[in-house]
Amino acid sequence: MEYHSDRFEDASVLIFKDDSLKAICPLNKVGETAFSHQGLTYGGLVFSENANLEEQLEIFECLLLYLKSNTINELVLKALPDLYQNKPHNELAYIMCKLKANVSKCELTSALQPSDDSIKKSNNRKRGLKRGLNHSLKVKEEDNFESFWNAVLIPNLKERFDTSPVHSFAEIRKLKQHFPNEIRQFNVYHENEIVGGVTIFETKNVAHAQYISATSNRQELGTLDVLFNHLINDVYKEKRYFDFGTSSENGGHSINQGLFNWKLSFGSQIFNQMTYTINTNNNTNLNSVWQ
Repeated sequence: MEYHSDRFEDASVLIFKDDSLKAICPLNKVGETAFSHQGLTYGGLVFSENANLEEQLEIFECLLLYLKSNTINELVLKALPDLYQNKPHNELAYIMCKLKANVSKCELTSALQPSDDSIKKSNNRKRGLKRGLNHSLKVKEEDNFESFWNAVLIPNLKERFDTSPVHSFAEIRKLKQHFPNEIRQFNVYHENEIVGGVTIFETKNVAHAQYISATSNRQELGTLDVLFNHLINDVYKEKRYFDFGTSSENGGHSINQGLFNWKLSFGSQIFNQMTYTINTNNNTNLNSVWQ
């Protein structure tokens, strides 16, 4: 997270029991509130894989006591979506209930299982793929992000949304240097000219499309249909999930309907990403769990 340390006041926490690391919580601080790090797509309180309910309760109580002792009155915790879990962890909902946490945001991420033969793409996606094949589009994996950032992503975001990528070109290049196998760039070419691409962040089980963008003739060419057909059916066919990301706007409180429906048209399904707001004084609520 140090690559954007100038944007956030880091308040991340490591939680030990004796000399054993039991949990980490990437956090940044704004006034008297600690946020599940606002510079990360996914974060939350991350436990060791075998942590049971009793250990998780103990860790949450320890975290809240620590934050309270450091004049933090409120913790805004972004939960990890289920598709990123190595195995189910359903304890969080119970713990949030005991802490009287408020659901401050619920975002929807669209993902599919590449190995699921029952997935049905819409007719629009099938026609788009046919157009792309007819135009002889080529998908290439490249280590250099510059052509995608400067020729496609930045101009497209500026024109359509009057915004810029969260990561600058320098930042994404630095991240690639630190995580050469987990961050990958796939570009689409028409007659040797770049017309689109996607930046993928990988975990063990998930390929997450961090940035998706294409030039204004994307529908005519079928740019993104060729790209995602290649990724889902070839590159990432062994992944548990392919995640198209959220379609949220206004801080996660509304949905871009066109983008949302486009992601569903690939046959994706919906997963929740919950954000909870917790009063650190409520740590004592966990004392009454066991009878």
